[in-house]
Amino acid sequence: MKIVSLIPSATEIIAALGFKSSLVGRSHECDFPKVVNKLAICTSPKINPEKPSIKIHEDVTELLKKALSIYEVKVDILEKLNPDLIITQSQCDVCAVSLKDVEKAVCSLTNSHVEIVSLEPNSLSDIFEDIKKVAQALKAPEKGDKLIGKMKSEIEKIKEKSKHLQQKSVACIEWIEPLMAAGNWMPELVSIAQGKNSFGIAGKHSPWITFEDLKKADPDMIVILPCGFNIERTEREMYPLTSKEDWSHLKAVKSKNVFLTDGNQYFNRPGPRIVDSLKILAEIFHPEVFNFNLQGKGWEKWDETS
Repeated sequence: MKIVSLIPSATEIIAALGFKSSLVGRSHECDFPKVVNKLAICTSPKINPEKPSIKIHEDVTELLKKALSIYEVKVDILEKLNPDLIITQSQCDVCAVSLKDVEKAVCSLTNSHVEIVSLEPNSLSDIFEDIKKVAQALKAPEKGDKLIGKMKSEIEKIKEKSKHLQQKSVACIEWIEPLMAAGNWMPELVSIAQGKNSFGIAGKHSPWITFEDLKKADPDMIVILPCGFNIERTEREMYPLTSKEDWSHLKAVKSKNVFLTDGNQYFNRPGPRIVDSLKILAEIFHPEVFNFNLQGKGWEKWDETS
């Protein structure tokens, strides 16, 4: 079976199920495990992802206003690869190539018998269901059950170990300018790691917020996890927040409890490494209890002097 994955989380699911050797193509964002970097790239963005947060937001908004796609599917590459299975998503048109774009591309292929599997994770349970869906498409449902069982076991261990710990209020920021809080599965992860989520509802899309909302909530901790940004990029993007007149008056800032994370590799990839995302939160919230050696790799404490 020849597989093309057009979303990073699906690529990671396929690899975790033991089928990475069946992958023949990937999206421009798929980069884990590293072996997939040698695969043919089947998508490209219509915007410049290196622009500042606000410019990316403006470009995306303009495309969506015109009912245009944010990404391009490289039909010529798909034609050459001649895949049996393409995995995409219908959860967010901003995050990755949409199901509509893939269906349109497939219609123009000589071999239009390719199977399309679309993932739509909005919660932890949805992530598990998507793993099942991929495993079934790969005709290996037992491998899906095994992977899900392992993930649930690790999650349960953290939940059990943290359940008696003192909760601290947390604001998880998914985009910096304009401000967006984290929704979908993030409120569940925060709760399991024994944090009290300030914004966002489990299973619902990430909400836009204002700095006034952040001031009013005044959480004990602020975790910055922008979609698509690593720690270094996130640090470069902090100015729109840190330049706010009342930023230094926030409880989390005064107590040095602002954390930068790799929102690209973790948190915003609803696949097997969502467990690592939970471990990062557990380390941040309760360092006296949890140490998974993810500091420096998945997260860092923000240093206002840097």
